[in-house]
Amino acid sequence: MNRPSRTSVLCPNCRRLVSADETRCPHCGERRPGSRLKNNFLTRYLGQSDQLVRTIIIANVAMFFLSLFLNARMPGLSMNPFHVLSPENRSLLFLGATGTIPIDRFGRLWTLVSAMYLHGGLLHILFNMLAFSQLAPLVIREYGGYRAISIYTLGGIAGFWISYRAGVTFTIGASCAVCALIGALLYYGLSRGGLYGQAIFKQIGAWAVGIMLFGFMVPGINNWAHGGGVLAGAALGFFMGYQERRIEGRFDRVLGYGCVGLTLVILAFAAASGIYYRLQIGA
Repeated sequence: MNRPSRTSVLCPNCRRLVSADETRCPHCGERRPGSRLKNNFLTRYLGQSDQLVRTIIIANVAMFFLSLFLNARMPGLSMNPFHVLSPENRSLLFLGATGTIPIDRFGRLWTLVSAMYLHGGLLHILFNMLAFSQLAPLVIREYGGYRAISIYTLGGIAGFWISYRAGVTFTIGASCAVCALIGALLYYGLSRGGLYGQAIFKQIGAWAVGIMLFGFMVPGINNWAHGGGVLAGAALGFFMGYQERRIEGRFDRVLGYGCVGLTLVILAFAAASGIYYRLQIGA
């Protein structure tokens, strides 16, 4: 009689290959690593940096095209490259731009999340997604997928909250969350030390300096959100830890799931309400 074959899975905690029927992971001690609750689409998804990065970029691009679709008229070409394919402020307000106007006047606290997925023009989204695609895989590698999505989401929320408290009236952009990734990597490089840590710190430090100079040279940049994102990312990196110090655990998974769920719900609500308000005005 043939014995049933034993399948292998990736441990959701340490990401090492183990037998699906192990009661504990022999590498990290995780209980029942082959459980369907611990090995499903979402756990495998958050463990693959390319999938996570690609999906966040797709979400940003989708919200950008939706914001153009909600314009009262099609955007035209502009002599200012920063205004090429620019959504109207009304469209951005419908979809969840944040700041003192949306929060204080309309009570839209949820826009602290949705604003991370909105952009004011073609160059705006191209620059942010290029920076994100360069930085996110490194954060995922050193912190893990669950902590990376938490740093991106919570760091972006904190950065926009700081800019709101500073009195910024109307703001959007993924750069706030991208700056949180920069802050986490700056903390990682400084904390880890050694040749590798120093190389990371110098490389990411150049990004931070570049963004700071860009913010002071170009009008309309939300430097409060950028600075707040960097500080929040560094703080999250300190409190959550990175892989070399502590492998991702249950708390990191729950927090990561929560950030993904919160983002999906808010973006779905923002898209639905944006289309509804646009139809109401157009009616």
